[in-house]
Amino acid sequence: MTKEKIKDAIYTRRYIYNFHYHLIWVTKYRNQAFTTEVLSNEMKAILQQVADDNDIVIEKMEVMPDHIHMLISFPPSKAPASAIKALKGRSAYIFLQNHPEIRCSQYWGGHLWSPSYYMSTLGNMSKEVVEKYINDQKYTETNKKPYKGAQ
Repeated sequence: MTKEKIKDAIYTRRYIYNFHYHLIWVTKYRNQAFTTEVLSNEMKAILQQVADDNDIVIEKMEVMPDHIHMLISFPPSKAPASAIKALKGRSAYIFLQNHPEIRCSQYWGGHLWSPSYYMSTLGNMSKEVVEKYINDQKYTETNKKPYKGAQ
């Protein structure tokens, strides 16, 4: 008998996870840095490379003139703040190295991104569904009797 796999979960040798994060951040001073398709596509490629290097999966991404929207996933061994630091820090460094003219004209402080960001988790179950699931765990599926030691 095989166990049923959890839909959309990622299975590794050490753990199973299903984390999805919606992430938004803006450019410093809301300057419009990605005003052409070439610049926008370059930032997408940079962010994809940074994600690949840091075990982050980009499920969806959009580069707007003055902000980034992403739907990302990463293993539970990585802290969300570490993922954000990698994405924002490395992408800014690479982009501004490639474009000293943008660095000089718009980002004289050397910072491409504003220090703030928005992040939320996505779930496929509501809090109420999870609470009910946990409450129901003390009963077996076959006879609905409490496990030994359950009260």
